[in-house]
Amino acid sequence: MIEIHVDKLLAEHNRSFYWLSKETGVSHTTLWRLKKGKALGINFETLEKLCGALGCQPGDLLTMTNTKRPAKRREKKSGRKLVQ
Repeated sequence: MIEIHVDKLLAEHNRSFYWLSKETGVSHTTLWRLKKGKALGINFETLEKLCGALGCQPGDLLTMTNTKRPAKRREKKSGRKLVQ
């Protein structure tokens, strides 16, 4: 699993998500999804904007771990959850 360390870098720079959103033009929702590990991917333009604003390299922002992402549960159209 790839982890994104945007929180850590913001803390090191004494900056907020609001500042990062305004500085990069990346929506607060996108930043939140990255922070919480809910994003399915990141495009190079976004990565470049984040690294530019935070003065870092992509390797400072992203790391690879040995843990696996938890499987998502699927829902039926009726709204009931499937048991796995």
